Amino acid sequence: MSSSRIAKAFQNGKAFIAFLTGGDPTLAKSEEFIYEMIAGGADLIEIGVPFSDPIAEGEVIQRANLRALQAGATLPKLFDLVARVRQKSEIPLVFLTYLNPVFRYGYAAFFQKCREVGLDGVIIPDLPAEEQEEACVFARQEGVDVISLIAPTSAARVRKIAESATGFLYVVSSMGVTGVRGEISTNLAPMLQLARSVSGIPVAIGFGIGTPAQAHAMAQLADGAIVGSALVRLVEQHGEAAGAHLRRFVAEMKAAVSGGDESAAQVS
Repeated sequence: MSSSRIAKAFQNGKAFIAFLTGGDPTLAKSEEFIYEMIAGGADLIEIGVPFSDPIAEGEVIQRANLRALQAGATLPKLFDLVARVRQKSEIPLVFLTYLNPVFRYGYAAFFQKCREVGLDGVIIPDLPAEEQEEACVFARQEGVDVISLIAPTSAARVRKIAESATGFLYVVSSMGVTGVRGEISTNLAPMLQLARSVSGIPVAIGFGIGTPAQAHAMAQLADGAIVGSALVRLVEQHGEAAGAHLRRFVAEMKAAVSGGDESAAQVS
């Protein structure tokens, strides 16, 4: 069953999902940035758990991982961050983490902690769908969604992945790693149609979305759009002063996802 908070993110039209790397440039600033993105209209926040070998990430998020690690970000400190945000907001919060930190923490202890601090879901890019059950059994016990990903290469597996998906289904728009792309040319419609034919949970598209026009186009296909690298780049550019820039950019993207002016200029 989907987390009630995650389900609510998609109940009032198209959802805009915003990502940041936890602890970049500091944990205190990450907390501030989350509130700024909420104020800008984000419907769900993904918090990246910094990892030394983030294989799915492009250069922008790789650099953010290094900055966060150098600043002392750890998984326990990010759990504390979630707990602080949860005291002030009911926005859905999801970790994006690689399997190694979860495995080292221990599946049972990890998902119990997720529930305790108010984390709604977890995305684990390097956990194949065929091997998810070893984690999902503990996640289900604690009411935490393990968000499944489907990629352009997994069309033959879409049905099986979608049938067991919870929370929302994360559709990867393009081949390769994360990062803003000038054009998203993958034909996603057939994959989305197949996923929706076997699952009633929302579908959101991520990877490569960096402009309001792209977000608007993806939201026409799916139930929401996910933006990461474009936001992380604003943090890289503006550092501790990035809050206002993040709020303004999220507001533009949310307006585009909701059907507003898709040609709105991107914040630089």
